[in-house]
Amino acid sequence: MGYQFHYAFHGHRSLPVVLFLHGFMGSSADFDPTIAHLSTHFCCLTVDLPGHGQTLVEGEDALYTMPQTANAIVTWLDRLQISQCCLVGYSMGGRLALYLALHFPQRFLKVVLESASPGLKTDAERTARLQHDRDLADQLEADFPSFLSYWYSQPLFYALRHHPAFEQMQRRRSQNRPVELAKSLRHLSTGLQPSLWEALQHHTQPLLLLVGEDDRKFRSINQALAASCPTAQLQVIPNCGHVIHLEQTQAFTTSVQAFLQ
Repeated sequence: MGYQFHYAFHGHRSLPVVLFLHGFMGSSADFDPTIAHLSTHFCCLTVDLPGHGQTLVEGEDALYTMPQTANAIVTWLDRLQISQCCLVGYSMGGRLALYLALHFPQRFLKVVLESASPGLKTDAERTARLQHDRDLADQLEADFPSFLSYWYSQPLFYALRHHPAFEQMQRRRSQNRPVELAKSLRHLSTGLQPSLWEALQHHTQPLLLLVGEDDRKFRSINQALAASCPTAQLQVIPNCGHVIHLEQTQAFTTSVQAFLQ
C-alpha cells in the first residue's frame, strides 16, 4: 500500500471496535485518558496518521491526501479483519472520519466528530486555504520550534495554552518529523479536501458533533453541519475550547461512551 501504520489495540478484541483518529501534529497516544476508561467497554484501536508519529509512508506525496489515506485505512482495517467499527476523530482526524463515514457508510456504524469540519464550500476559499497551508508547511520545515510556538498562539488554542498538560503535550508534538508533518499539512489541507457539505443530507448513520463552548469558529461550523445532516446531533461542551478531549476529558469521555453504547 505504501503505508506502514503504527497502531495499538486497547481492550479485548471481542468487544466492539472504536477507531480513534488524532489531529494535526498528534499521535495515537492523544486519546489515552479517554481510552483508559472506554477500553473496559470497547476495543479501542489507535493509529498514527500519515506524516505523524511512527507511521511510515513510502511513495509519492499523493499518499498523504484524504482520498488515498481513507482508502488505505479501509484496506488496513480489512487486513485486521475489522469489517465494521465506530469512529472518533478530532480536528484533522475528524475531517478524515467524516470523509470515511460518508464514503464508506456500511463500514462505520457510529461516528464522533470533535471540533471537525466538512471542508470549505467554495473554490475561492479552498484556493486561499491551500496557499496558506503551503506557506505554513514551508515555515514548519524551515524552523519547527518557531512553527510550534506560532501554531499554539492561535486564538483557537487560547484555553489549551492555560491547561496544566499543555507543556507536556507540546513536548510530544516536538517529537514529530518536520518533513513528514509538512507533507501532511500540504496534502491533507482543508484547501485540498473535497467539500463534504452536499453529501451530509444523504447520510443515514448516527453522527455526534462535539464542540467547545469557547470555540466560536467551530461551534458555528457544527451548527450548520447539524442543520445539514438529519442523523447528526450537536453537543456543546462547557468551559473548553478546541481540544475537548484534553481540556474536559471527563465530559468528553461521558459523551462519547453514552453515544456509542
